[in-house]
Amino acid sequence: MKSLKNHSRSDENDGQEYKKIKNKVYEAELARLQVELVKLQEWIKKEGLKVVVLFEGRDAAGKGGVIKRITEPLNPRICRVVALQAPTEREKTQWYFQRYIAHLPAAGEMVLFDRSWYNRPGVERVMGFCTEAQVEEFFHSVPEFEKMIIRSGIILIKYWFSVSDTEQEFRFQQRIKDPTKRWKLSPMDLESRHRWVEYSRAKDEMFSFTDMKQSPWYVVDADIKKHARLNCISHLLSMIPYEDLTPKPLKLPPLDDSAYIRPPVGEQTFVPEIF
Repeated sequence: MKSLKNHSRSDENDGQEYKKIKNKVYEAELARLQVELVKLQEWIKKEGLKVVVLFEGRDAAGKGGVIKRITEPLNPRICRVVALQAPTEREKTQWYFQRYIAHLPAAGEMVLFDRSWYNRPGVERVMGFCTEAQVEEFFHSVPEFEKMIIRSGIILIKYWFSVSDTEQEFRFQQRIKDPTKRWKLSPMDLESRHRWVEYSRAKDEMFSFTDMKQSPWYVVDADIKKHARLNCISHLLSMIPYEDLTPKPLKLPPLDDSAYIRPPVGEQTFVPEIF
């Protein structure tokens, strides 16, 4: 098993070494940040904000782990995750952005896209699921599409999770060995290893067209999952000014002690007490 301590920082960096955060420090900081996320949630609801956060990056870069830590303390009616399946035959005939528009937030909502419209210049392009003409049209259209989103009042934040080839291989090996994680590893993921350079080239060209002043890419160094989670959540909190609207503690009312005879317990079917 490979050590995580001295991995190169990412596919965009130059082999700089660094240490992992201690678990105790990580847990305490994550708990603190999750309290702040609840405050942000209440602010989004009160102010009627519309927030879209895109999570993109290589397979096994840790996007899902960050999304999970963000959503853990939040109300799913306010913060929801969108992770679309492959387009249907009907959706393939639609305007490319059409199926994503249906998932954009209303006032008081935050939507986290676990992969987004950037599938086209990434996975679809590298795997041959679209034509180069379609990619060129995407690069022509996406700046205007995102400008329209922003003009409509939506706060758009884009994250790219960067992971080194050695760390990605380590995580793939973990998924192969662990039966509870194998569902995360698809034939597409395995093919992505074979096409590492193609994905790098596609990502670099995508950035050249879509890393814009109005909607820049924020790169998250994701070689150490815990660092990536804390750094991304901290940055997300910094992107939206908010105030503390934490509700005051409520006082539970006393139980109604009026007379009521419940049915015999023996008439109910209980789950066997194995533990």
